[in-house]
Amino acid sequence: MPRDLSLTSAATLATLDRTGPRRITDLAAVEGVTQPAMTALVRVMEQSGLVERRGDASDKRVTLVYLTEDGASYVRTRRQAGVHAFERLLGELTGDEVEALVAALPALERLAELESQDREGPRP
Repeated sequence: MPRDLSLTSAATLATLDRTGPRRITDLAAVEGVTQPAMTALVRVMEQSGLVERRGDASDKRVTLVYLTEDGASYVRTRRQAGVHAFERLLGELTGDEVEALVAALPALERLAELESQDREGPRP
């Protein structure tokens, strides 16, 4: 497993974890990079054992990128580290600050929903 991944690599793994297998062209569009850049990124992550390419059973001309168990483990570990860091920071807030955050949660959830719809686009 690589020590450090680029933000684009980590985001790509998270996208695959959330949405399932995707075409390289779809991943490039979602992550905002060119198709050749995503092809190179997938090649590196494939060599690291984080993703694998497989043919699409419904269309033999298509290759999909799948998250491996090591890739899924990497995503879970990163998410858990983020949760711990966030918990530590929340512990430093005053009661009034926590209440303000709780009051803002519905709007923040809606923003996250809208952003997710924007990033994921159509599935294959």
